[in-house]
Amino acid sequence: MGQCAIMAATWMEASQVTDAAAASRADVASRLPLLHLTFLLLATAAAAAVGGEPSPPPATATTPWPEKFHAVVVTNLTGSGGRLQQIDIYYDWPRGSALNVIRNQLAGDPLRDVQWVNGTSYLFDAMSCRAFHFAVGLLPPDWKKKKAGHDGGGGAAYLGREHVDGFDCHVWSNFVFDRYYEDVVTGLPVAWIVDGMERHVLSFEPGAVLEDCSKWQAPAYCFNGSKADAPASSP
Repeated sequence: MGQCAIMAATWMEASQVTDAAAASRADVASRLPLLHLTFLLLATAAAAAVGGEPSPPPATATTPWPEKFHAVVVTNLTGSGGRLQQIDIYYDWPRGSALNVIRNQLAGDPLRDVQWVNGTSYLFDAMSCRAFHFAVGLLPPDWKKKKAGHDGGGGAAYLGREHVDGFDCHVWSNFVFDRYYEDVVTGLPVAWIVDGMERHVLSFEPGAVLEDCSKWQAPAYCFNGSKADAPASSP
């Protein structure tokens, strides 16, 4: 075979190799969209397998209530046909009771609600009294540490964090509070929702007590039948 023939054969072999390489690259390129689609499908399936929103992270620490405190809270009831309302709350765990002094806007005599640890509650004003008994009495100071559903302990569920009244708050819920908002920085209560009513905390004094013992006592007409179970004004 002459030199020219050998060179021609070599060129043809090189061309065949080049064509094969080009075909291989084209085949790989044609597969890339399919590979990309497969990756997306796998990622979507993995996300679907996880499903739902992630559970809120637990609070790093729970601040118990002080055993005694005085709080002033306000409620705007005008949206439901009511008025502004202020409540002085005196909580005294060692005594086993709490007193709510409820003042409606421009009203006269306040409504008082004395609650006891055994679940008994007396709601009264100067003219009437009504007694209630609940299965669970006062919330203990450490109610946020107890799991939801535990009898007698006011068990709570942690719901995450939310901004309320300008504060970054931990959010809790239990059988009393639809929502309870606690300042992340100080641990003080900011607001809570009970029976759909939003109550905003204006002041909170740990250790404050109501020294006048007569204020804790339900009046005699709550017990002697003269005005007992009369329909006291709604708080």
